[in-house]
Amino acid sequence: MTKMSAALTALIARVRRWGAADAAVVPAAVVVVDDDLARCCWAPRCENYGRSAGCPPHVSGPSGFRRLLKDYRLALAVRIDVPASALLSSERDAVMAMLHDIVADVERTAVEIGFPGARAFAGGACKRIFCGAHTECRVLSGKGTCRNPDRARPSMSGFGIDVSRLMQAAGWPGDYLGSPKATEDGMSWIAGLVLIV
Repeated sequence: MTKMSAALTALIARVRRWGAADAAVVPAAVVVVDDDLARCCWAPRCENYGRSAGCPPHVSGPSGFRRLLKDYRLALAVRIDVPASALLSSERDAVMAMLHDIVADVERTAVEIGFPGARAFAGGACKRIFCGAHTECRVLSGKGTCRNPDRARPSMSGFGIDVSRLMQAAGWPGDYLGSPKATEDGMSWIAGLVLIV
């Protein structure tokens, strides 16, 4: 096993130890960026639009992500299976926080083992997930630094990352376990992405 293969295997094992259903290394070139998906953040306007540094209009959007992707060869897709009812209830923020924690941990670990450019992205808005009890994002207000820099990562939606196609590239059905049409009684998934090298 090459040093690169061993490092990627270790990152996948780390994701699974966190309790994620799976992780897979994919070529960065297969990550699809769709401008129309990013537009969903503002038309119709998402309740989180403009409320955090990790969401539009404060991220570079699809064009910025496409430029970023050119610097990477490999990415790690992360999948967490969850009851659809959890995503439709007060449990949602805790589930999304776990996703942010996992990809942030993988990003840090990747940097520590020799991939200094690793960058993580997650589903969900960090303001809602981590700072819902606070009136404003400290970064945007200019009143301080991020309250959760070790946990919060930019939202994939604002970059137009096609999560369904990412799932398919990882070898998982894009509508895994019935999602996105999952009913309250069924299972669904959430996903994250870490650009590695």
